[in-house]
Amino acid sequence: MNRKQQTLLNRILLAVAGYAAILKFEKSGTAESLQIPAWMLGVLFLFPYLLVGREVILKALKNIRNGQVFDENFLMFIATVAAFCIGEYSEACAVMIFYQVGELFESLAVGKSRASITAMMSIAPEFANVEREGEIEQLDPDEVEVGSVILIRPGEKVPLDGIVLEGTSFLDTAALTGEPVPREVRPGDTVISGCVNGETALRVKTTKVYEDSTVARILQLVESASEKKTRMENFITRFARWYTPVVTITAFLLAIVPPLMLGVPAAPWIKRACIFLIVSCPCALVISVPLGFFGGIGAASKRGILVKGSNFLESAAELKTLVFDKTGTLTRGEFRVVGIHPAEGSGLSEAELLALAAHGESVSAHPIAQSVLQAYGGNIERARLGEMHEIAGHGLTGSLDGRELLLGNEKLLQSRQIDFPAVKEHGTVVYAAHGGCYVGHIVIADVLKPGAAEALKALRAVGVEKLVMLTGDRKEAAEAIAAEVGVDTVYHDLLPADKVEQVERLLKEAKPGERVGFVGDGINDAPVLMRADVGIAMGSLGSDAAIEAADLVIMDDELSKLADIIRISRKTVRIVRQNVAFALAVKAAVLVLGIFGLANMWEAVFGDVGVTVLAVLNAMRALTPPSAQR
Repeated sequence: MNRKQQTLLNRILLAVAGYAAILKFEKSGTAESLQIPAWMLGVLFLFPYLLVGREVILKALKNIRNGQVFDENFLMFIATVAAFCIGEYSEACAVMIFYQVGELFESLAVGKSRASITAMMSIAPEFANVEREGEIEQLDPDEVEVGSVILIRPGEKVPLDGIVLEGTSFLDTAALTGEPVPREVRPGDTVISGCVNGETALRVKTTKVYEDSTVARILQLVESASEKKTRMENFITRFARWYTPVVTITAFLLAIVPPLMLGVPAAPWIKRACIFLIVSCPCALVISVPLGFFGGIGAASKRGILVKGSNFLESAAELKTLVFDKTGTLTRGEFRVVGIHPAEGSGLSEAELLALAAHGESVSAHPIAQSVLQAYGGNIERARLGEMHEIAGHGLTGSLDGRELLLGNEKLLQSRQIDFPAVKEHGTVVYAAHGGCYVGHIVIADVLKPGAAEALKALRAVGVEKLVMLTGDRKEAAEAIAAEVGVDTVYHDLLPADKVEQVERLLKEAKPGERVGFVGDGINDAPVLMRADVGIAMGSLGSDAAIEAADLVIMDDELSKLADIIRISRKTVRIVRQNVAFALAVKAAVLVLGIFGLANMWEAVFGDVGVTVLAVLNAMRALTPPSAQR
């Protein structure tokens, strides 16, 4: 509880104590026995009223002076002043007290909602230790130039994006990704701002200025997230704009028309008008709707999901079609040896075939060659190698142990008239021939990310009806991955423009109220991310393209969080709709009863403050991410 909230609480407690004492004085008969006039009791009730309600009154008067007449402060001010005028002193005081109780609940709820996002906001570094001429100088992060060497001691936040020059440590990325497991970094690894260094000091060369760093971009997006309103929030804003003036005019007519036209006493009708004003205050709607969406954004941040606006959270609840990029999204985007197949009769084991291929590929910088060397992991005996040559589009030729060595595709072996069996496998096949004979082949392919198939099953479980994969890869590789991961439809051999066309076609096919989302790595998929109803960037920590193009950014590489964001969004929308329906139903009932004189001031207080408190408490449920079973 902050100072402002504590001050309001103290005023409420003092006002309640004063109100209770005056009420007891009135109801016990003491006031009557002492012949205290009624107006004097009104003066006594005025003290707790002003103690707790002075800010409301001042805001109302200030807004009236500025031409902003119709708001909840104005309604409370007019209603309670009118109640004082007709002698309903205790009711007027009680209304203001309970209104401020509702305001306190709202403030506490907003503070709790902000806590999750504030945790993300706390990632902002306070300083950077910059090395200059052998000395360490502490500077503000925005004063550090690109290419500077900074020292990050244990327990300090990484102030700027950069590359590790010296030191091995573990980085706590929980504030960014929601993941509790620290990430190990070594010399040559990239580090991003906002993480917390672990046990060992790191020397890092900066690669971005502070304003372009990951932490600065994230903070900017968090701060502006509240500006992007949902359809429901925009409706409530427009609704309140005409609703409050209509309510005020109706209450005024209710107070004066019956006494003037029917000749009945004015006091009962003024009281009905006060009840009308109190219960019609739109606080429950104006507060609980944005609070619910704010809570949903907070719940998402707990799971390491950055939502760039509540409107995108609302759209995510309507996702029925999800389109995936392949490389870097469903797969690792890295070549790896997935199969080693010595030829029958070659006399080679898998390890010997891999060693043979690794020696030949050691002269090449091609990604395929590097994947073979990585799989081998042993020492290369240069003395065994003769001169090796790389033939573009074919492979490598040379000698190993004095015999001809060929490593490449079908074209290479066919050009040397070497017989070999045709291989139909997913991935890139490297054929090997030694001494003029085929000795086997090695399969190299991109591999699925861990949990990819399970993540897509979870998406189906939460109601996503269609899963599509788009890739520029060839048909065989695309279909193999599609079958392994479990997508419904796959489109292959696509250029970036072709991906946009496919998403646009899916958007046209979507039914009203159904949304199409695209999941990409955020770098080369920026056009598609922007074109989809909901663009989701995966594994894009530190990627400017992802943060700019996507509507949602999953701050680590966990595909399982796709289902999480849909659960969070649907829970949030469900809570908001519950609040709208509940508030409108209760207020409508009390309004009708009040017009016919069947509701008193206390029921009006419940119709306003009570409904607001219940709606706020319900909205706070959005802060808790739903379980995977729900």
